[in-house]
Amino acid sequence: MKRLTIRNLMLATGGRLRDLNTPDTEFDRVSIDSRDVRRGDIFWALRGEREDGHNFTAQALERQAHLCVVSADRAERLTGPMLIVDDPLSALGRFGNWYRRQMDAMVIGVTGSVGKTTTRELIFSALSDHFEGTRSPSNFNSQIGLPLSLLELDQEHEFAVLEMGASEIGNIRRLCELALPEVGVITAVGAAHLESFGSIEAIVETKGELLEQLPTTGFAVLPGDDSTVRQMADRAPCPVIFVGQGDDNHIQATDVAIHNRCLQFSCEGARFSLPLSGRHLISNALCAIAIGLEVGMSPCAIASGLAKFSPLAGRGRMTQVGTWTVIDETYNASPLAVSAACRLLADTSTPAMSQRLLVLGDMLELGPSAAHEHERIGQLAAQLCVDRLLTCGRHADDIARGAARAGMGSHQIVAAKDVETLLAVLDCWLQPHDTLLVKGSRATRMERIIEWLRDRAQQEEHQRQIKPQRYCA
Repeated sequence: MKRLTIRNLMLATGGRLRDLNTPDTEFDRVSIDSRDVRRGDIFWALRGEREDGHNFTAQALERQAHLCVVSADRAERLTGPMLIVDDPLSALGRFGNWYRRQMDAMVIGVTGSVGKTTTRELIFSALSDHFEGTRSPSNFNSQIGLPLSLLELDQEHEFAVLEMGASEIGNIRRLCELALPEVGVITAVGAAHLESFGSIEAIVETKGELLEQLPTTGFAVLPGDDSTVRQMADRAPCPVIFVGQGDDNHIQATDVAIHNRCLQFSCEGARFSLPLSGRHLISNALCAIAIGLEVGMSPCAIASGLAKFSPLAGRGRMTQVGTWTVIDETYNASPLAVSAACRLLADTSTPAMSQRLLVLGDMLELGPSAAHEHERIGQLAAQLCVDRLLTCGRHADDIARGAARAGMGSHQIVAAKDVETLLAVLDCWLQPHDTLLVKGSRATRMERIIEWLRDRAQQEEHQRQIKPQRYCA
């Protein structure tokens, strides 16, 4: 973030100062967590589900924040330097939008039901060898996270890849009004957050808001092999680039293979090799390639950038834990994402006599369709010939029922109500050199499975290092 004055802050938010007579004071950082405040920061007091930032203004000032941005209805009960606004969340959006308008960087908006973060990172990898840029930190894709992402922009940045999430109609439109994206990417559309959206049609309507908000001078990139997303193209007032493996795409991947745990394919006369094991990620990589080509990069330069990509923890990263290969998909789960994960596990090469184990927690926020969607995942696991299926949670029985109906033997399935029970069975079934894929919605905390695997691997290594002592008479 470039250095600004408090006068700039007042102008952008429409707020009024109290107990501070130096509006030309400069700052270059905003914090929404009082524990994270540094000397000279602006502390933004936001109301959350569990905490209210107004209760921590004193702590922020003790840590030498310049001032706190607070709501008018709370200001009378607070002391210290304040910028008083109508609503801190709305004011944060106004500030982020004002700041974005000061920057020349090309903003790329990424949305979709699955794959937003991976696509964001792929685009950043493809471009960052040749251009200075930034991207959303972590999963900052909401009305709070997006303005904070915009404030990460600096004057030397030439691009910013910003993730946009939604749980109801209108969310993406509002985020676009803040970020003013010039490029739009929709990764996929499927059953996610159905509890709040209510229908797939509502999800399609919401994700397409990104296309409608693009300027005529911009462009959109869509996965052309996805018929649902392809049909959304008419909503864009600008050129649309289709990517995929089909012949009717502008950017096409051919000669696709998985070799040495790398996704390989040919595109635009170059050979690409990415440290990804899932074929389902081809369209995500092609989105990055399309943007790179559109801004003037050569296919070879894009390939060089993508070769440096590294999957984030919880989003398909493949690691070795002891003798086991672990595919960490624990960040989140939806029917589309879990189906792709099942196919990834089936495609993963494994040593002879070893097992493929699929470890699943619940997919949340699916509303009335939850039981059906979980049963479908069980059916798919059986059809793909997964060796062992271990599930836990409220819908464990639904997954198990689907697998059994599709022909998986009862000796291959466990449906547990909690992680502890699941781990007891896993402890019995686990063999050296097995491959495990672990996935579940964020709230299920399936990363506990991987933590347990690491502990067990350490114990086994410790046992191997203990040598029998020899005694001499």
